[in-house]
Amino acid sequence: MQKTDVIVLGAGAAGLMCAIEAGARGRSVVVIDHAKKPAQKIRISGGGRCNFTNLHCSPANFIGENPRFCVSALKRFTQHDFIDLVDAHGISWHEKTLGQLFCDNSAQEIIDMLLDLARGSQARLMLDTKIEAISRDDDGFLLVTSKGPLRSESLVVATGGPSIPKMGATGLGYDIARQFNLRVVEPFPALVPLTFDQSFLAGSKELAGVSIDATVSCGKTQFREGLLFTHRGLSGPSILQISSYWRAGETIKVNLLPDSDLFELLRDLRQSNPRKEVAATLKELFPKRLGQFLVAQLNVGGRLADQSDKVLRAISTGIHAWPLKPVGSEGYRTAEVTRGGVDTNELSSKTMEAKAISGLFFIGEVVDITGHLGGFNFQWAWSSGHAAGQFV
Repeated sequence: MQKTDVIVLGAGAAGLMCAIEAGARGRSVVVIDHAKKPAQKIRISGGGRCNFTNLHCSPANFIGENPRFCVSALKRFTQHDFIDLVDAHGISWHEKTLGQLFCDNSAQEIIDMLLDLARGSQARLMLDTKIEAISRDDDGFLLVTSKGPLRSESLVVATGGPSIPKMGATGLGYDIARQFNLRVVEPFPALVPLTFDQSFLAGSKELAGVSIDATVSCGKTQFREGLLFTHRGLSGPSILQISSYWRAGETIKVNLLPDSDLFELLRDLRQSNPRKEVAATLKELFPKRLGQFLVAQLNVGGRLADQSDKVLRAISTGIHAWPLKPVGSEGYRTAEVTRGGVDTNELSSKTMEAKAISGLFFIGEVVDITGHLGGFNFQWAWSSGHAAGQFV
């Protein structure tokens, strides 16, 4: 029987950060993962360059049933703290749009940094190891694994959610929470492309690959970033962002000209160039294929001089508040994260420990805290892992 102070389930961003912090406190740590290599999601993130945090990270960038739960951990280990780590290890990085930070070279540099720090903290990795059973008694936790039994005082669940199953992602963390009678907020794919029915796709099939700057809204929430037409529907950063808020049956609205007032533009043109065709005007405002699609979609025709204010306003509304009703999303297969997870009411926001189960901790994506696109989910992993590592 192997004994250790702390067992961490999951050798990803949150799990490794927790192991580093716990080991630095002198705790003996074993990190278990069923994958053959650690940190697989870090490896593929950001196109292989890892969008490891965001300069503008704040609690406002996170959602969940109780999004304020993240405040404590984010304050105690900020994006600037992680940047300091990166700098100390000589990893060069750059800022892209909206404060997103990426490695200049490879995501592997972040993985190597974490593994070096883990080794320095004497944390031990057990990869390619399956969890067969977990139980708890007065002495702590007993785990039966494919490589034998282990016992520990503390158990940290950092197994993530089921997004990107080809990377080996599963819902194991939720099963563990339910085993100990902790509530799990219903998980669903987030930061994921949205799909549409055949009637929409039949008319938009020529648009696959067309991208445009747009504002996408769902209810009172909106994001302005790139929008991309695909063979299955819509993607791009603005769509991925809004997908975390969208629910089945709801309509989203797309503003295809966020910097213009189309009604005023058309009305002015009616005065200055009344003989101009409405269709020609719209086609000039958009990429060619999109312009043709919108002319057909809005069924516009005739000269500007022949259009009433009512007609021009209807055209403007169709462009600035184009209502679309997705039929679903591409699911966990392409979702960058999972929304939902272990109910934060079950956990201490200071320690990440389950209130009712001494020694049981949940961190990272498995918790009902989900960040916006742009490095925020990695920052939650670093911050929540660091928080738990101080108390396990």
